[in-house]
Amino acid sequence: MVRMSLQSIWHRRRRVVSICVAVTLGVAFLMGTLVLGDTLKTNFDRLFTETSAGTSVVVRNATGVQREAIDADRGLVDESLVARVAAVPGVAAAQGQITGYGSLLGRNGDAIGGNGPPRQAGSWITVPSLNPYRLVEGRAPAADNEVVINRGAATKGDLHVGDVTALQTPQPVRVHVVGIATFGNADGFGQATFAAFTLHGAQVNVTGRPGVVSSIVVAARPGVSANVLRDRIRAVLPSGVQAITGHQLAQERIDSVSSGFLDLLRAFLVVFAGIALVVATLSINNTFSITVAQRTRELALLRAVGASRRQIRASVSLEAALIGVAASAVGLGAGLAVAGLLKGMFDAFGFALPAGGLTVRPTSLLIAGGVGVLATVVASQLPARRASAVAPIEALRESGSEPRDVPRRRVAAGAAVGAVGVAATIAGAAAGTVALAGLGALALVIGVLMLAPALVVPGARVLAAPLARVARVSAGLAGQNARRNPRRTAATATALIVGVAVVSLFTLFTASLKATLNDQVQTGVRSDLVVSTPSFGGGRLSPSLVDDLERLPTVARAVGLGGGPVRLAGRDTMVMATDLAQLPHVMQFDTVAGSFDGMPPNGIAVSKSEASDHGWRVGSPVDITFAGGATEATTVRAVYDKADLLSDVVLPTSLWSAHAVQPTDSLVLVDARAGVSTGRLRAAITPLATRDGGSVEDPAQYASTSSSGLDTLLGIVYVMLALAVLIALLGIANTLSLSVYERRRELGLLRAVGQTRKQVRAVLRSEAVIVSTFGTALGLALGGFLGWVFATVSGGGTFALPVVPLVVIAVIGALAGVLAALRPARRAAKLPVLDAIAAP
Repeated sequence: MVRMSLQSIWHRRRRVVSICVAVTLGVAFLMGTLVLGDTLKTNFDRLFTETSAGTSVVVRNATGVQREAIDADRGLVDESLVARVAAVPGVAAAQGQITGYGSLLGRNGDAIGGNGPPRQAGSWITVPSLNPYRLVEGRAPAADNEVVINRGAATKGDLHVGDVTALQTPQPVRVHVVGIATFGNADGFGQATFAAFTLHGAQVNVTGRPGVVSSIVVAARPGVSANVLRDRIRAVLPSGVQAITGHQLAQERIDSVSSGFLDLLRAFLVVFAGIALVVATLSINNTFSITVAQRTRELALLRAVGASRRQIRASVSLEAALIGVAASAVGLGAGLAVAGLLKGMFDAFGFALPAGGLTVRPTSLLIAGGVGVLATVVASQLPARRASAVAPIEALRESGSEPRDVPRRRVAAGAAVGAVGVAATIAGAAAGTVALAGLGALALVIGVLMLAPALVVPGARVLAAPLARVARVSAGLAGQNARRNPRRTAATATALIVGVAVVSLFTLFTASLKATLNDQVQTGVRSDLVVSTPSFGGGRLSPSLVDDLERLPTVARAVGLGGGPVRLAGRDTMVMATDLAQLPHVMQFDTVAGSFDGMPPNGIAVSKSEASDHGWRVGSPVDITFAGGATEATTVRAVYDKADLLSDVVLPTSLWSAHAVQPTDSLVLVDARAGVSTGRLRAAITPLATRDGGSVEDPAQYASTSSSGLDTLLGIVYVMLALAVLIALLGIANTLSLSVYERRRELGLLRAVGQTRKQVRAVLRSEAVIVSTFGTALGLALGGFLGWVFATVSGGGTFALPVVPLVVIAVIGALAGVLAALRPARRAAKLPVLDAIAAP
């Protein structure tokens, strides 16, 4: 049986190629995602390890908030501790350092970097063993306005030693580039930009606080271990200051990026790899079903000469396993190229990832290869079971066929499963239960696929009608071919149904998110203009911009919105900081208790939901712990509702600025004085906004730019899903090829009675269009429903129907059928008439 399986594969090698292609693409995608994830983890591990390689101990503030982030927000420590730490036995060197935000402008005046990698500014560490950066050009900074920048930033910004540029910290600072450095041998710390002042220059320009530092880095003398030195330093530190080893700091950063960004990225990529594998499995199953049906006589002869049902089933499963192993092996190799392409895709869309050689782990090889083989074997099991059920008497028939009728039990079961899926999806989305909604969506997809054969006959008639206007005979034959075997037609379209459903789901969901955000901004922002930085660019605005704007005679009020993480009621919470008295004038919301007027310095406002969660009311005391450990006693003075753009807790700017290491604003809302037009106001404030790296927009424009990142994300999704759709189209092409082989006698007879080669090609193309359009239409309906559920029921947002993108998807789906039919149609047209008529 093993030898027969090998001979069968060789005899059908052309048909096997299409199965191999589907498996190879799916495995390559999965392998690429796993390799990219492993590579990124290795690169981050290396970067963080190199950062602290020469540092034995780090002294820092003991209280950090938003601890899941890389380098949790912490307060500053007194610079006088540097001398105290340096005097500890075993310390070779100790130096204070400043780290913070700083956006470097390139030669063209645009900010360098963004879209993920941080924009950093700080102090240059003068002790080489403690500094991961190495000067490669110029010198170290000596004056407060001199900086060293990393080579990656210099290259991207076209900056050189001796150039003068601006550094926004976020207050614009005019700086002289006196040196260019590398991070070890790399151009920088990943894709981050870095600008380093002297320590005093960083205290003046970055934190604005002399006499304090972000942390103290310490090098041990030879023979003194980091753990021993850490314990000695701890003994001389005051309360609220801690000492950890450099290795502990590196591990904190590694754990943070692994459990946050990398896990999300891996999950994102694996989801699409899973979709591609599901589509590939469906295509493989369909191909095996057809080939097994076409081998009915062969299998029946085997049964007639003594082969058992178990042997027949094992033979088909073995063929699948051999195909899976061979295709998966090729897919593993191709996965290395896919990993590079995926990284290039993210770079092209503006989400730069750390560079480095590919890391291939044995577990990735086992997972990707094992999944490929398993998917192929699983896809073959139903056809294998059918093959084992072939009776020896079937050997007397001229050819075998697949079951063509659609059992009523299948239709009833599909309707029941689909109804349960609809109910579970809506219930899960409404309750916010992701697991229930996901299971409901899966049940709905299964129900639709079970019902698909019953929809083929009416669907093919409807779709063939418009084609008949162009070519009546070809469309009629194509429609009959599509309806001839509804189960095969549905199985052929199944992979495309799933692919298009996912594409349309993301399209609708993203469009609805954009519409919801647009409505929130349009109804929530009452100001005339908005000064902002790109939502995905990482920019920030200086709080001094508010004062500068309010000095203009055209401005009635300017209200800055800032904030960050604090610890509140035992958990880390993001809060907003603003001028509470002015907030109702520039933002729309409902005050349900208390008042924003006359807000005391320690008064805060909270959302209705937050107040309900904690049992707060107007007058309730709330203790807030800031980065650095300071705790302030505040009082709830107002409760608000229907404020989509506000955080659940809003603090006075003065309270936030007193404890923030580097106070910044994300937005400034500006109102014009009476009688001043919006155009005149825009012209007046634009120079100041541009100076601080901001752009001036009206609320509608701000809503559009705020959601622009969703378009970028959707573009990435489309690229990722293109592979799944490609596999689906390969499945259609393969089915048509097998159909041509099966119907070669029929095609020969048609040619014999006068059908031209052109008409043969037209029939095959029309059939492919009907199948692909059927799958596209059903996928659009399925994805449209799920998109509506997840966009509106789950979040109560605005549902948007993006007509143009959906029409484009529909047209591409139909035209793709033409492409899928090119090769099968060409082969069908070239069949020799006499040979085709003589075929069994």
